[in-house]
Amino acid sequence: MFAAIASSYDLNNRIHSFGMDRWWRRRAIRMVAPVSGLDVVDVACGTGDLSEAFDSAGARSVLGVDFTPEMLEVARERSARGRRQGISYREGDAMALDLEDDCCDLVSIAFGIRNVARPAAALAEFRRILRPGGRLLVLEFSEPQNPLIRWCNRLYTNQLMPRTAALIARDRSGAYGYLPKSVSSFMSRTELSGAIREAGFRDVLQLPMTFGVCVAYLAST
Repeated sequence: MFAAIASSYDLNNRIHSFGMDRWWRRRAIRMVAPVSGLDVVDVACGTGDLSEAFDSAGARSVLGVDFTPEMLEVARERSARGRRQGISYREGDAMALDLEDDCCDLVSIAFGIRNVARPAAALAEFRRILRPGGRLLVLEFSEPQNPLIRWCNRLYTNQLMPRTAALIARDRSGAYGYLPKSVSSFMSRTELSGAIREAGFRDVLQLPMTFGVCVAYLAST
């Protein structure tokens, strides 16, 4: 499904978030600043938006991991055009990362944890590969708490966006029908914060953005 939309993924993200997706990532990075000198593993990196943002913020190294080779192909092409030397990409499973224990200072996952079959297994893996004092950054969509804004958001994401996004992507896989449904069926903010704590993290902070459409979660080991 994600392979089918890889080539148009960035364009659809920009159009249907009204450019806010880049701002959400920048704001999340400010939560963990300073990034300079950190070894970062960006899981479910997709086409590399967040990985590149960490590189631009001065991370010592950035490893982007994704389950979909076609997404990684786009990420590598972007990295090559930008002549980025600090980023590498690798195919991998969030629930079974081929990485050593205590190998990084920061693990991030943006708009990907809800697509993992067993989020608890992925969170446990993130805890395993983090060094003592390391941090976890999760960006994920959420449903706004205000009833009117929630109704408007559901109308947009469930009715309008899937049609226009599928048209732009020329997609018949049903990806843009699945994506909004995965938001409404995923854990609530409280549940996700609880799952992060159960994986061994502490000091879980939430930062709702754009009326709560997107939430950044920051936790430490």
